[in-house]
Amino acid sequence: MDHSYLQDVLNQVAGGKLDPQEALERLKELPYQDLGFANIDQHRNIRTGYPETVYCEGKTPEQVAAIIDKMKEKNSNILGTRASEEVYEKVRETAPEAVYYPAARIFVVKKSEDILTEKVIAVVTAGTSDIPVAEEAAVTAETMGNRVDRIFDVGVAGIHRLFDRLDRIRAANVIIVVAGMEGALASVVGGLVDKPVIAVPTSVGYGASFGGVAALLTMLNSCAAGVAVVNIDNGFGAGYLASKINQL
Repeated sequence: MDHSYLQDVLNQVAGGKLDPQEALERLKELPYQDLGFANIDQHRNIRTGYPETVYCEGKTPEQVAAIIDKMKEKNSNILGTRASEEVYEKVRETAPEAVYYPAARIFVVKKSEDILTEKVIAVVTAGTSDIPVAEEAAVTAETMGNRVDRIFDVGVAGIHRLFDRLDRIRAANVIIVVAGMEGALASVVGGLVDKPVIAVPTSVGYGASFGGVAALLTMLNSCAAGVAVVNIDNGFGAGYLASKINQL
């Protein structure tokens, strides 16, 4: 339930167009809505400025579709992460306006195209294999009303590629760095910019990368100040945090 929905209900009551008892019925599910298999936090948008995001892995397509069907009544710009094509097709039955981003494995039910700030978030990857996680971050940030500049495949193995794009990276207000293997790119970028850097380790790499743990530890032990780290492959978390910083 977002601010615009709640404001509309209150305005209708104040204008005599809506009976207070009917308004109470509309608002009775304000804290959360019980679907039996899920409790939708319909109050989250009012508390945090953004509705609950649906993590689709582990849920059936029918469960995801039912959740979205209830959420879209009272919220705008709803995200579903880690969504398969099968889940998306089921969601479209009740939300035909939903858009799917295959690389990011995200679908978005978007009612608003508002850009809430002109400040830019840069999403930088070490390699092409890191793009799916980077796209999850980028689509999340865009859905939350931010401009995003994608800068891909500029890892330390060919560091001249990074230097060629430093002007674009430095022009951003927040920088998300996505890297697997040894995860060194976050430290390099952190030492070259005066903006906050959010590092995202990915599970890209051979055996000794331990599914992203090697990159995670490198980023956590970064000698560059101003680098924060989210969980392995957590593009959504990075995009969400970057948006919060960018819109301060």
